[in-house]
Amino acid sequence: MKPERHEYPFTQSDVDWRRQLDPRAYAVTREGATERAFTGAFWNHWARGDYRCVGCGSSLFRSADKFDAGCGWPSFFEAAPGVQIERIEDLSHGMHRIEVRCARCGSHLGHVFDDGPAPTGERYCINSAALKFDPSP
Repeated sequence: MKPERHEYPFTQSDVDWRRQLDPRAYAVTREGATERAFTGAFWNHWARGDYRCVGCGSSLFRSADKFDAGCGWPSFFEAAPGVQIERIEDLSHGMHRIEVRCARCGSHLGHVFDDGPAPTGERYCINSAALKFDPSP
């Protein structure tokens, strides 16, 4: 599943994306791949800080909003305050899901589901390969 073509504030050539990202991060963020459950760096990561887009560095999620969904991927019940995350209907693999992308660079992050905890009832199921972690000072 290749990302649809949209205009994003942060863009660069495919050559530059490949130079910047390791092969797994490139496959996830630029080609829409999904890493296997329980294999990513952040599925069981509980340090305090912010999770940022591996592509452009935008802040996406806070550790305070992370929870253990038992699914093997980092899960958050909401995006960081003020963050714009693009939502796109995804009908691939015979399912109906909502894909989420970084609104700044278009990186595929994962999907959002309506089975999360209060207060939002949402579960952002995010690939670790799409994230980098910025620890709290």
